[in-house]
Amino acid sequence: MQDTNDNIADASTLALQALGWALSEEKRAERLLSLTGLTPDGLRAAVTDRHLQAAILSFLEAHEPDLIACSVAIDASPEAIVAARRELAGEGYAP
Repeated sequence: MQDTNDNIADASTLALQALGWALSEEKRAERLLSLTGLTPDGLRAAVTDRHLQAAILSFLEAHEPDLIACSVAIDASPEAIVAARRELAGEGYAP
């Protein structure tokens, strides 16, 4: 069984990969910032915050086409992305 800190680290890594994917397309990046209320500076300042990372994954989870496209791009299942969001949000790990 994996340690909780390892789960959070794995979830954080997945969130950062997903963020990179989300920001790789200008319209999607603008939508992310608009829907989350973040600014580019705010995003940079808080990128390591697990609640921000959960919000990024929640953004993807809320739009299935993005969730699926991201999962393909970062080689992680949609279920793994959702589980990572739950872990980062403090809902526990559910692979």
